[in-house]
Amino acid sequence: MSKSKNDGTNFLVQGSILAVASIISRIIGLIYRIPLNNIIGDVGIGYYACAFDIYNVILIISSYSLPQAVSKTVSARAAKGQYKSVYQILKGALLFAITTGTIAAVVVYFGAEFFTGTLLKTPYSVFALKILGPALIVVAVLGVLRGFFQGLGTMMPSAISQIIEQIVNAIVSVWAAYVLYRYGSRIGAVLGDPDHYGPAYGAAGGTLGTNLGSVAALLFVLFVFFAYMQIFKRRMRRERGVKVEPFAYTMKILIVTIIPVLLSTTVYNISGIIDQSVFKNVALLQGYKENQIDVWWGVFSGKYKLLINVPISIASAMAASSVPTLTMSFAKKDMKMVHNQIDSAMRFVMIISFPCTVGLAVLGEPICRLLFPGTAKTAPMAGTMLLVGAAAVVFYAMSTLSNGLLQGIDRLKVPVINACISLAAHVILLILLMLFFRLNIYAVVIANMFFALFMCILNALSIRKYSGYRQEIKRTFLIPAFASLAMGIATFLVYKGCYVLIHVNAVAVILSVMVSVIVYAVVLLLFHGLTEEEILKFPKGRTLAQIAKKLHLLK
Repeated sequence: MSKSKNDGTNFLVQGSILAVASIISRIIGLIYRIPLNNIIGDVGIGYYACAFDIYNVILIISSYSLPQAVSKTVSARAAKGQYKSVYQILKGALLFAITTGTIAAVVVYFGAEFFTGTLLKTPYSVFALKILGPALIVVAVLGVLRGFFQGLGTMMPSAISQIIEQIVNAIVSVWAAYVLYRYGSRIGAVLGDPDHYGPAYGAAGGTLGTNLGSVAALLFVLFVFFAYMQIFKRRMRRERGVKVEPFAYTMKILIVTIIPVLLSTTVYNISGIIDQSVFKNVALLQGYKENQIDVWWGVFSGKYKLLINVPISIASAMAASSVPTLTMSFAKKDMKMVHNQIDSAMRFVMIISFPCTVGLAVLGEPICRLLFPGTAKTAPMAGTMLLVGAAAVVFYAMSTLSNGLLQGIDRLKVPVINACISLAAHVILLILLMLFFRLNIYAVVIANMFFALFMCILNALSIRKYSGYRQEIKRTFLIPAFASLAMGIATFLVYKGCYVLIHVNAVAVILSVMVSVIVYAVVLLLFHGLTEEEILKFPKGRTLAQIAKKLHLLK
């Protein structure tokens, strides 16, 4: 096997390692949010989400793009054996991270009252946001070290540290939320405001887990880093006659690399904080009570967004694994292979997204009552949000995938431009829905769907323009949609029938989900939505294909 082929295989293996770690981290994130939601309630989750929306935007602006920028610059020099230059990049990146991380932490800590109270009309989020401040320094340094190892061709430190970070985060968040919720409730009782201080302190406890989780991840990566530095220093000592760029030039290269990634991630992720600001300010002007607004936002962020993000994250991981091979094919000018890979990636994502959309729409309220018994009274509202907005799963999965596909064909600026256009249109729609139709929180749900849909349309047009790809419709969209519709009808009937007979929500949900999986698979195969070759690509694909053949569902 040639060296290039070995390098390509290694790249795919390392990418898969990071994708699997990302999925595991998101599953842990979903699991711990369930007890957290039950402890601090919808109001507390609203405060928690508000603090995180602000934190995420500041993180994106200050250091979110550091791992990718460091990885890119390190890999370019490591490939040439310029390890002294790599070391200089590392020092420059650490200086940049500590500087921007410290500035960001100071801005968050001292600007917390302005961000939460004045900007987002959620003053009780101030405790949670102040606790998140120090994490901005830790995450910035952690990002540099992760990027350093990724640039050297290993994803293991990043992957393992992600899982460690999320495990510590989960344990500390739930424990601290429980302890501080009780403490805050006692303070609230003394101050005559028990409805806000308990959830506010509980939300602060939840954010404490983020701090300690990032510290645990940093300690692990530092341990690996110092162990590896002995080998790295030997490589630097063997390097002879290589001129190292001036430190100022190194910093310039880093900043130039960071800016495009920064713009892309900021535009794509800023919609949450814009939505919250517009929604809460307009709702207050319309005369809604502050507590009611907090509950609405808590249900939206803690139930609706949490549940739709699970299938979206799986689609995102699948998209990430398809981009490297797409990039290689495009670099070789093999457009037939490019088109095949785009088609394959889109079909797999749609096969997952459509049934998840229909399942969440049909079983939204029962799932919320099962997962969040502590806030069961708002399960009907969450169920309505999922019924109205479950299609966001399909649209966000498509837009996330198409962003990656455009990056794979070397069109980095296009997703940024498309996101800016979609964001502007989405904000206008949100304001119109709230002012003229008074849809309150459902305006946010609909506007979010519209944002992702508009991104899908613009990205699809861009992919067609720059790659010549023409989207196949029948097997990619129509058959999975029809199979999902049949599944939805069966799921609804089974759930209602079981619940009428036994009156146990958990049993009815589990049985209906089991039936939904079987019905979807059967209908999908009957209408030739999957070929044997495609099934073989799934985990245990050979076994699945044999079962399908025995049942005469596959020729």
